[in-house]
Amino acid sequence: MKKHFTTMRLGLITSLLFMTSMLFAQTKISGKISDGSTKEPLIGVSIAVKGKVIGTISDTKGAFALTTSTPTPFTLVVSSVGYNTQEILVDGSKSNFNITLSEQSIMGQEVVISASRVEQSIMKSPVSIEKMDIRAIQNTPSATFYDGLKNLKGVEVSTQSLTFSSVNTRGFNSNGNVRMVQLIDGMDNQAPGLNFSVGNIVGISELDLESAELLPGAASALYGPNALNGILLMNSKSPFLYQGLSASVKTGVMNEKNRSVATTGYYDASFRYAKAFNNKIAFKVNFSYLKADDWQANDFRDQSFLNGSNFNGTRDNNFAYNGVNTYGDETNVNMYGGLFGNGIPGNGANGTSAILGAIATFVYPANIPGIGGKSLVQLSGQTPKQIFDAIIPGQTNANISRIGYNERDLASYGTTSIKFNGAVHYRINDNVEAIAQASWGNGTTLYTGADRYSIKNFSLGQYKLEVKGSNFFVRAYTTQERSGDAYATGTLGSLVNEAWKPSTAWYPQYFGTFAQSALTNYATIFAGALGQGLAPSAAVTAASASTQGQFGAYHTAARTLADAGRLTPSSANWNATLDNVKSLPIPRGAKFNDKSNLYAIEGMYNLSQAFNNVVDVIIGANYRTYSLNSGGTLFATQQANADGSSNPNAKEFTISEFGAYTQLAKDFFDKKFKLSGSLRYDKNENFAGQFTPRISGVFSPTSDHNFRLSYQTGFRIPTTQDQYIDLLTPQARLIGGLPLFNDRYQLSGKSYIYNSVLANPTDPTKWQVYNRKEYKPERVGSWEVGYKGLISKKLFVDAYYYTSTFTNFAISQVVVKPDPAIAGRVQPYSLPTNAEKDIKAEGWAVGLDYAFPKGFNLGGNVSHNVLSDNGGLTSGQLQYNTPAYRFNASFGNRNVGKTGFGFNVVWRYQESFVWQSSFASPAVNTLQQGNIPAFSTLDAQVSKKVSSIKSIVKIGGTNILGKSYITSWGNPTVGSMFYIGIAFDELLNK
Repeated sequence: MKKHFTTMRLGLITSLLFMTSMLFAQTKISGKISDGSTKEPLIGVSIAVKGKVIGTISDTKGAFALTTSTPTPFTLVVSSVGYNTQEILVDGSKSNFNITLSEQSIMGQEVVISASRVEQSIMKSPVSIEKMDIRAIQNTPSATFYDGLKNLKGVEVSTQSLTFSSVNTRGFNSNGNVRMVQLIDGMDNQAPGLNFSVGNIVGISELDLESAELLPGAASALYGPNALNGILLMNSKSPFLYQGLSASVKTGVMNEKNRSVATTGYYDASFRYAKAFNNKIAFKVNFSYLKADDWQANDFRDQSFLNGSNFNGTRDNNFAYNGVNTYGDETNVNMYGGLFGNGIPGNGANGTSAILGAIATFVYPANIPGIGGKSLVQLSGQTPKQIFDAIIPGQTNANISRIGYNERDLASYGTTSIKFNGAVHYRINDNVEAIAQASWGNGTTLYTGADRYSIKNFSLGQYKLEVKGSNFFVRAYTTQERSGDAYATGTLGSLVNEAWKPSTAWYPQYFGTFAQSALTNYATIFAGALGQGLAPSAAVTAASASTQGQFGAYHTAARTLADAGRLTPSSANWNATLDNVKSLPIPRGAKFNDKSNLYAIEGMYNLSQAFNNVVDVIIGANYRTYSLNSGGTLFATQQANADGSSNPNAKEFTISEFGAYTQLAKDFFDKKFKLSGSLRYDKNENFAGQFTPRISGVFSPTSDHNFRLSYQTGFRIPTTQDQYIDLLTPQARLIGGLPLFNDRYQLSGKSYIYNSVLANPTDPTKWQVYNRKEYKPERVGSWEVGYKGLISKKLFVDAYYYTSTFTNFAISQVVVKPDPAIAGRVQPYSLPTNAEKDIKAEGWAVGLDYAFPKGFNLGGNVSHNVLSDNGGLTSGQLQYNTPAYRFNASFGNRNVGKTGFGFNVVWRYQESFVWQSSFASPAVNTLQQGNIPAFSTLDAQVSKKVSSIKSIVKIGGTNILGKSYITSWGNPTVGSMFYIGIAFDELLNK
């Protein structure tokens, strides 16, 4: 027994020694890499062991050396931007390699990971995908890579600011798009309190961006909630593979004729430094800074449509004028009925009774012969109501509003963007790498939602720990949002008016002045007519005609008196009042106070090796928590006041959700057909669980021709605001769709659908009672057929057609609840709900790229998106917000005649379309008048590689023809930009 034990022990020790020797066995390889045509050494070329995390790069002489514990045989993958990737077998017979790389000239060779979460050729992707690699980023004529996204096939961009654009695909575009997910190095880049990405203002530095991949359409099967219309993945550069110092400086001018100052400067600078030590540990640091005066929103068309006006209305011909980009003039009063608050029946103190009383008690002075001591009602034979109708404009043209302020007087147009990023990478062994990463950004920009928001000194921090290998990853990260000094610009305009003189005083003063002037004139003319011997009926006619003929003068007198001493941007108390209102949190002031956080952990494992790679299998899961914190200014608190409103001293809510997925893929028919399918389950604590499947097939009769068919699903968990917002605005109280709010404000069965009230303002018997129904996540199912092909090695074709069906489509609903304390007054509530019927959309896109001799490339794409079934809803509810056709065309050459000169010219065009949003007035939405005119732009750039200083000089311009345009309702007018920049990279090849 003892001998047997000794034998076992010796065997175990021998095995451990063998395993240890295998574990620490080292293979050393070295070599030199050069350009196949020029024979010059290539710097910064990546040399990696296939299927491992170990790798290195070539030095300034093109030389490399790599030590790995991976046993031979193994494969080296040699790659560099602009060159064809090579795979070299290392079998132990050779340790030194001289490698030459040829310039990449065949299109469609890009490798992507976003379509299936594993590396694959873009040609064989099972779904539509667009990619910007380093070369495309360098050659875009746009001032930034993020602006260059608008040149991709099927992509729509809504420009709300110089630094804040919302990216969308396949319809239902919006500002602050919540149906599109944006990931940076796997981290969801949304602001937790907003649930959408704030463009790239606090995102990734262009110097650190390796690639951007965009998947149009539903992508929830692999990426979870909210990837309903697409997903944008931005991947940064590894400090192991991209080392050294790089820096960029760009300056230029922005011009748009309608700005306060038409031409202003633009400044953008950034640097990146990365260093690796012994291919074991590496770090990188990034910094970028941008400064400019923003594009300005200066649409002053009248969108009230009151008093018989249209877009041609002005303050002179429409006393209820409400400019698109003027703020403080949104509320209106109807003088005839004393209706206060955007025309909602019964909202506010009724001045009618006061003037009726004045008419009823009007008595002529005793010293007037014949009529002294007699009342106007007695002499005229008219009732007080008849006289009232004669001296007050009719109900359809008796609306008045306060004078507002232009956006340029209220908004923070000094745009800035500061970004810091740092990461440390540690290779635990050849198979596993650990990463600690921190990113922080701060900036000032503008965003268009229900209001125009000045996002001033807004900051967002993302902090991540990740362990990853060639077949797995586990990451945990947090996103920390801080609203800084952000404020609602439109609300600011209204509250500045209120701070100077409350509307409860201003409107009665206006109304009283008008009515007093009108009544005095009516009585005077009536008395004079009687004195001239006219019959009372003729005297009434004369008095009425005279009074109505002077309505304009009475309006002017009333506004002059009510606005006497009004604050103006040049007045002494302007800045003090402005600063005070901006410092107070909503609803008392205009300031945001949001410090919400997101905490997330997720992981994925590729099990394909366990199945001998006969079947590709991946599994993954995630968990995240939103911690809401707005100080009671934006979100509901867990305790409420007696009236149902949130108690600002109470704690706000947290939201937890988790998900898990699996994907299987298998090749058939000698790898000519690949079938893949995935299934995901997600559960949010406030909503029922969601299953999202995806199945796709790719048929590749040859490597150059690939046909695909897929069915994809997606869903959108209602945003944190759609769940828990509780915000009183001048228009309505905005509340979430959860049962919590129905209970707190006692709406179900005790309030009415606003549209029914609006249609029957004087007949409450026709008002439709509101009864709450369950609020559900929005879902979509989409079929897509597509083709990617390379014809004669010169023409790259990418085309697709899709049709999508939306279920539980999210819409906004307004209900009004009578105020029991004040007869005739109602409180409006705006809340999210679901459409009862399905919504259907369809579209197609075609992209063509042709490679001419000597490096010239001509490309173009067209996309078509339409709403095929609106489910019986009005356009104002659907907010499709997408042009039917968009066109892009480009022509360029990266290196003309091997001179180092390059150029690129891009032309874009989109048709006119109708935009609906919460920012547009109800009249604009209901009448579908929010037309966004068609526009086209021409962008161009010329570059020169200066090898002696390892730099590329770039001169370019966007919208160089100077045709100003807007992308959505209320957004700024975009003009032209011209810039010059220089980018330095110490590892730049000649």
